[in-house]
Amino acid sequence: MNTNPQTAAHLRERAETASAGFPALLAAADQLAASVALGEHGRRRSGLGDEFWQYRAAMPGDNRRRIDWRRSARSDAHFVQEKEWQSAQTVCFWVDDAMSMSFSGDRNRVTKAHRARVIALAAAGLLVRAGERITMPALPGPAKTGQAQLMRMAQSLLDEAEDDFGSPAQHHFPRGSRAVYVSDFLGDWQRIETALTQAADHGVRGALIQVLDPVEEAFPFDGRTIFESMSGALRHETMKASGLRDRYLRRLADRKADLAALARRAGWQYTTHHTDGAASSALLWLYTSLAARH
Repeated sequence: MNTNPQTAAHLRERAETASAGFPALLAAADQLAASVALGEHGRRRSGLGDEFWQYRAAMPGDNRRRIDWRRSARSDAHFVQEKEWQSAQTVCFWVDDAMSMSFSGDRNRVTKAHRARVIALAAAGLLVRAGERITMPALPGPAKTGQAQLMRMAQSLLDEAEDDFGSPAQHHFPRGSRAVYVSDFLGDWQRIETALTQAADHGVRGALIQVLDPVEEAFPFDGRTIFESMSGALRHETMKASGLRDRYLRRLADRKADLAALARRAGWQYTTHHTDGAASSALLWLYTSLAARH
């Protein structure tokens, strides 16, 4: 197969750029995870470990050596001890890689994409330390735990799409798993609603983090202004940008209200995070949301 030299050069340039960002992304995520004090019993539930949590009735497939015969002698049924962290949870991450996420309203402020990636990777790192399984729609094979899976996720997070706006891809979730969607959620509403509804129909619960730049909240434009999408495909020029402010802010408020309502119906958690805020607060909110038992 013949490859256009210009195309090959473009692909090589993108690969080199992504590789250069890999260590920085990992370092930022590690630093963020270390800044969050989780508490020793913040996610007390059945899972990996040796600390007794509760008894449950034995089920087909349980190893007989796990049966607590002393407790079972007081009943007609057999009981086993649940230990904390015995059954690893599966958490699937979707982080918007569309071009709208590369926006920053200030050259000294990180892009929405950078903040979204760091929050997601830091959360994944904390989950892996707790023995949880993680995955992303772009990763092949089943969800896994461990540093190797975390590295695969970090590498995948560096990919960038060429669409202006993104929406969650439909994904086959294991029943009862959790999911995390991180995006500006400014894309096609129907696709966002469908993806979340289908996940909820499969018993999946999770969290939505809407990442926005402060400029997108304030709309500080006046006079002649040219608005252009990050890809350049969408362009609008106005002589009086201030005349669009009220309508824009109303539509943004409606989108945020729709996201909150959709999350409530699906049994998910929702929050908005601004790139001029502390990433640690978003990470702590996310980890606490995933810890909540439904």
